[in-house]
Amino acid sequence: MSNLTPAKVDSIVLNTLSPPPRSYWGIAALLFMGALMGLGCWIYQIYVGIGVGGQNNPVAWGTYLINFVFWVGIAHSGTLISAILFLFRAGWRNPIARAAETMTVFAVCTAGLFPLIHLGRVWLVYYMLPYPNQRNLWPNFTSPLMFDIVAISTYLTVSALFWYTGMIPDLATIRDRAEGLRKKIYTVLSFGWTGKFEQWRHYARGYLFFAALATPLVISVHSVVSWDFGLGIVPGWHSTIFAPYFVAGAIHSGLAMVLTLMIPLRRIFHYEALITVDVLENVAKTIILTGFIVTYAYVFEIFIAWYSFNPVEQEAFRWRIFGDYGLEFWIMTTCNCVAPLFFFFRKVRTSLKWLMTISILVNVGMWYERFVIIVGGPAHDFIPHAWGLYSPSFIELGIMFGTFCMFFLLFILFVKHMPSVSMTEMKEALKPGDADVH
Repeated sequence: MSNLTPAKVDSIVLNTLSPPPRSYWGIAALLFMGALMGLGCWIYQIYVGIGVGGQNNPVAWGTYLINFVFWVGIAHSGTLISAILFLFRAGWRNPIARAAETMTVFAVCTAGLFPLIHLGRVWLVYYMLPYPNQRNLWPNFTSPLMFDIVAISTYLTVSALFWYTGMIPDLATIRDRAEGLRKKIYTVLSFGWTGKFEQWRHYARGYLFFAALATPLVISVHSVVSWDFGLGIVPGWHSTIFAPYFVAGAIHSGLAMVLTLMIPLRRIFHYEALITVDVLENVAKTIILTGFIVTYAYVFEIFIAWYSFNPVEQEAFRWRIFGDYGLEFWIMTTCNCVAPLFFFFRKVRTSLKWLMTISILVNVGMWYERFVIIVGGPAHDFIPHAWGLYSPSFIELGIMFGTFCMFFLLFILFVKHMPSVSMTEMKEALKPGDADVH
């Protein structure tokens, strides 16, 4: 970054906010149509009933819970990069922190839809709220569904505040260069930021406070999600390692999604001077670490089943590897454990094509990990005559496709209308010794 100056950082980021070409609106329109299709499938499900999905007895949780856990996991790495690496003063996070935080907020919003979708009669969601009433009806606070409501709403609130607080100085920078209606909008959004010493002092303390608050949430929220399963007695679920196992998996998938989003963003918006190959290489190195942790968890839960001498647990894991969902298991292990090993080769982790390919493979593998856990457990539990298989219906696939489109639509709308790289943090990272810094 030796050739960068504060003015050049501003110029690079502000140029991304120029009026978009027609191709941008074409992609946005396609994603919007995909989201509408998903909404149509959800409305059809509400009209006809939850039975249009592929859920059955014994597999009552299908793609809705798979996608819920998947998106919550994606949301985690945004906070990891922004909050934890900020506390450790890891400078390589600065170019990708804003996009990662944005990914967190939109991924949590997407995840929050799935408990509502899985509820079937969505209007009954108010039973989850502890509202005063004459019949003394209160939520069942021991229900895992209540765990999810509390965890997700808390995580969304803190993540959104952390994300928006970091953007305020940048929004003021855009305001100072905007005209007409745009200036009025950014004036409101920047909350009267003038850049005075007292404002910077409060901003620095507030950002540090949110980083410190968000860090334990990264650990706790996905631990809570893992207890949805760990508290059950289903073979393959009732395990004490689920909390660290889920947290490691969440970070693994989130880092991969960061690469999937950053590489096209870097090319389209000409961010090469800010998002350098070294930054992407550091993300790849972190994926190697999280890949080893995930691999250790896979091996260790099989070891626990073998060492327990519990025939039900042993049969559950034998069936997971060689049974009806064996293909899904091997996709999971290949994508999550084997593919990241290629990052040991510097040529691979500095090649954008390989980085993109492996990041997509990891995301596919992490989706299948959720499938193997959520579907595999109840499909093959204690009583052989109650065993059953599950496959998603077209309605479930349509809703899943729609939520993916919604996530990417929100992201591309954000990066074209808001600063997708933190100008403030990039300028703070410029070394005093670099030429042209002033």
